[in-house]
Amino acid sequence: MPPPPPFCCCMIKSRKYRDLDDDGGAGTAAGPSEWAGTVTAARLEEHLLIVCELLKANLYEFHKFNRESGGEVYFTMPRLQSISIQCLEALQFLHGLGLIHCDLKPENILIKSYSRCEVKVIDLGSSCFETDHLCSYVQSRSYRAPEVILGLPYDKKIDIWSLGCILAELCTGNVLFQNDSPATLLARVIGIIGPIEQGMLAKGRDTYKYFSKNHMLYERNQETNRLEYLIPKKTSLRHRLPMGDQGFIDFVTHLLEVNPKKRPLASEAVKHQWLSYPYDPISA
Repeated sequence: MPPPPPFCCCMIKSRKYRDLDDDGGAGTAAGPSEWAGTVTAARLEEHLLIVCELLKANLYEFHKFNRESGGEVYFTMPRLQSISIQCLEALQFLHGLGLIHCDLKPENILIKSYSRCEVKVIDLGSSCFETDHLCSYVQSRSYRAPEVILGLPYDKKIDIWSLGCILAELCTGNVLFQNDSPATLLARVIGIIGPIEQGMLAKGRDTYKYFSKNHMLYERNQETNRLEYLIPKKTSLRHRLPMGDQGFIDFVTHLLEVNPKKRPLASEAVKHQWLSYPYDPISA
């Protein structure tokens, strides 16, 4: 009999898991191959033990290693296309369950195979159901959707925004929206993607924290306590993604629609024409 494959065991100690079923039995996760499924789970007193398949580096770590080692560029257009499809299929499955990931970022996408460019989405620690009372503080700041920053109601489309940010970062090696502060992040969104619609600003619970009554973007200087207006530096995704082809730029632009009502669902984004562009096959 061959030895069992390597696995990862996570131990979670939390009283919040007391409302789980008391049978402590094993279960097999159902879902797409792009989702890091649970092999088995059990309870031991206040500990929740989760056994998952063993994966490799996350995209942030691997991208950093790839750049610093001076090796051949890994995140080529064909690989970015493959990663896009895999992540969208994982999100499509998750969203179909009524769940929002709420913390999609390079650290939460792990590599299963370097040669075949197989990745898996992980970490539901911040996830929530769309029917829950939604927390106002979700998503890592550089990947946070505009509607979350402004305090608007949000849904699963915040994950689509995060994916757009991730793909741009993998293409260039640089974070698309630096997270110095929420106000400067909004300035970069406006400068790169375009203005935020007046209707969104009018309805945002937290709009007043970043915009004056005449919709001028500002932030408060922590040292002087004075308000300072921010003038977004006008640029474009085309300028920020010089290594990307036009199809890729169109796709990322599609995901980074500022108005969530116009932003695609995962099931819609996966049908974008760039995802079917016939690049040369990824060599295994």
